[in-house]
Amino acid sequence: MTAAARLEDETDPGGRVFFSGADRSLIEEDEIQLTSVGVDIGSSTSHLLFSRITLERMDTRYIVAAREVLSASDILLTPYLAGDEIDAQALGAFIDRAYAEAGIARGEIDTGALILTGVAARRRNARAIGEVLAEEAGRFVALSAGDSLETLMAAHGSGARALSDTGGPVINVDMGGGTTKVALCQAGEIVARTALDVGARLLAFDAEGRISRLEPFGRHHLARAGLQANPGDPLPQTARAKLADAMAEQVMQVLSGGVAEGLMRLDPLPWAPEAPRIVVSGGVSEYLDHADATGDDLGPELARALSARIAARGWARLPARQGIRATVVGASQYTVQVSGSTIFLDPQDVLPLRNLAVIAPHLVLGDEIDAGDVARAVAAARARMDLGDAPVAVAIPWQGSASYARLSALAKGLVAGLRAQLDAGHPLVLVTDGDVGGLLGMQARSAESVPGAVVSIDGIALSEFDFIDIGAVIRATGAAPVVIKSLLFPTE
Repeated sequence: MTAAARLEDETDPGGRVFFSGADRSLIEEDEIQLTSVGVDIGSSTSHLLFSRITLERMDTRYIVAAREVLSASDILLTPYLAGDEIDAQALGAFIDRAYAEAGIARGEIDTGALILTGVAARRRNARAIGEVLAEEAGRFVALSAGDSLETLMAAHGSGARALSDTGGPVINVDMGGGTTKVALCQAGEIVARTALDVGARLLAFDAEGRISRLEPFGRHHLARAGLQANPGDPLPQTARAKLADAMAEQVMQVLSGGVAEGLMRLDPLPWAPEAPRIVVSGGVSEYLDHADATGDDLGPELARALSARIAARGWARLPARQGIRATVVGASQYTVQVSGSTIFLDPQDVLPLRNLAVIAPHLVLGDEIDAGDVARAVAAARARMDLGDAPVAVAIPWQGSASYARLSALAKGLVAGLRAQLDAGHPLVLVTDGDVGGLLGMQARSAESVPGAVVSIDGIALSEFDFIDIGAVIRATGAAPVVIKSLLFPTE
């Protein structure tokens, strides 16, 4: 039996489970189309992207076969109230307009993703805004992306990760309104990342060229450039260029493996290639090919300063797949059948669980498994996704024999790596692609200190940028319906 891709389980008297309504059966459909929306609320700008996602059935699951952008909203300067609060009412009105202009009703949205990024994710009411907009704008995965996760997302959305498959390393420089994110990509993988407080809207200007917005790090950069200015003061074009040059120089230092003192948001790159290819994304990238552009922030000046420095180093600059829209298209959904005989649940009523972020630690499960290595891999995966002590599901690529020694070491390492989640009262949720779900769950419960619930299922392959729902067990079969929502990125 397959599972409903809606958040509710929908069955008919005959026991079939439907995808999105009483007239659609997973068992009978080989292809399903979804309408999805991605919403990006950043420190500088916000926008929506509506897409049609085509899923094709492969055995008991659906995979993404095609995606088509239906409508892209205007770019909105993220509105703020007095102080640090984002204007939720203004954002709500913007979303209403975007739906109307796209000709799509909220009820037509099958799935989606809402991402809070940059400085916006750190505003006092950011979480409340995310929850309100996710509830109003459709069936969303809602995520507040910290520096690490935003860096990973930008490298996927800009195409930098894919470009590194051939031709050597690629560095993605995602320069937004408040921060600059740097991802080092090699052989199709993101191998290192960092971020620093350099952004175009750390200073903003009114129509007369006077400073209308000055963030704390804007003051920092002014001082570093030997300039003095306050809100209400004019900042001549020569001063803007000097300020942007100083900021771009800090970025170039980081791209070369150095440190920008007082500006680093993540650890510096552990190494830097001698002649990387560069992909620039984010709001600043929109000005790269417009030498005479002007704006109400430092975007044009930063684009010119960064481009000149890249050229002076002799580094190749590759076009980004997406610039300011290097964000998620939305979320796809597909279902997976789970065998009840391999599920471990304790207590039995722990399900359902909703919208669990998936972490995919890089595990090497040889003949002998080292619990310490497992714990460190889990901790690194949590850090990549900026999840803190939020509830998660761990994707485990199982291989080899299910001996007591191997299962014991794996369980011990998983519990140690997830201690923050377990101490916060969240369940231990383990998802393997091999047939050891029940055994691993029993081992974790019997031998490890897990204060809360334990859920262990198998037969499912997951990856980073997935979110899962695990429904209540279907009594007739003993199977637990699982819905997997994968964040999707632009492909062109």
